[in-house]
Amino acid sequence: MPRAVRRTLDWRVRRRLPLYVMLLPALVGLLLFRYYPMYGIIIAFKKFEPLRGFAGSPWVGFKNFQQMFNMPDSWEILRNTLVIAIGKIGLGQAFSVVFALLLNEVRLRWFKRTVQSVTYMLHFLSWMIFGGILIDMLASRGIVNSVLASVGLQPVRFLTDAAIFPFTAIATDIWKSFGFGAVIYLAALTGIDPALHEAAAVDGATRWLRLRHVTLPGISSTIVLMAALSLGWVMDAGLEQLLVLCNPAVYSTGDIIDTWVYRTGLLGLQFSLGTAVGLFKGVVSLILISLSYYLADRLANYRIF
Repeated sequence: MPRAVRRTLDWRVRRRLPLYVMLLPALVGLLLFRYYPMYGIIIAFKKFEPLRGFAGSPWVGFKNFQQMFNMPDSWEILRNTLVIAIGKIGLGQAFSVVFALLLNEVRLRWFKRTVQSVTYMLHFLSWMIFGGILIDMLASRGIVNSVLASVGLQPVRFLTDAAIFPFTAIATDIWKSFGFGAVIYLAALTGIDPALHEAAAVDGATRWLRLRHVTLPGISSTIVLMAALSLGWVMDAGLEQLLVLCNPAVYSTGDIIDTWVYRTGLLGLQFSLGTAVGLFKGVVSLILISLSYYLADRLANYRIF
């Protein structure tokens, strides 16, 4: 390496040394809590016996994966995961876009900020708190069914009817997260040149026409980008939410991969089988994430590197 290039590199390293030092704790935490535990993946190919440890447990090859696919409810769990996750992603993005468009049309700044703050704060409530509120609200004698009864309608078993529960899970997740999801689209709306709206108004375009021909095309690339990136979350239907809301009465439509792994792998002490299912989900998610970034690059010209 030429001396001039080496001096330039040394100067850059010395200049950015405080930043590297600040990065070091996060890097150590990533290695300790994300990469080092990956050693435990080997028990997916073993009959894990805690007393014998990872290394001493006997190898069984792909037997755990065969057992996973031969389980009577394996495809049901996969179906539930895809239905709930895709519903959350698709409808959640649609609600976030519509809410951002509506909020952008509000002219009272104090009202706009108040509504945005109230909806935004729901995102930061844990599912333990928000789920407890929902259980009280959606119970047979909760406030929702009380309102339905007051207008002469029959009570709805939101949390105990297997046919209704997936819609309950999707709707409550959207309620909790659409305000936070709208932040990105509100930021994209600020990037639209106001002169385009003024020119359209001068030409006689109504507010609806300006929304259709100026606003939506202005944020279309952001919508496509977020849709492409969300593809990587298709296998993640929301562990915390379903641990709080799901119950044995709705397992046929509400039991997903993560909740099944929790019950079988941890509570049922079938560590090898639970790890095999988790590894399967991780591999599929890695493929989907890679595909999502490829689509983001092709459709929205978005790149990480």
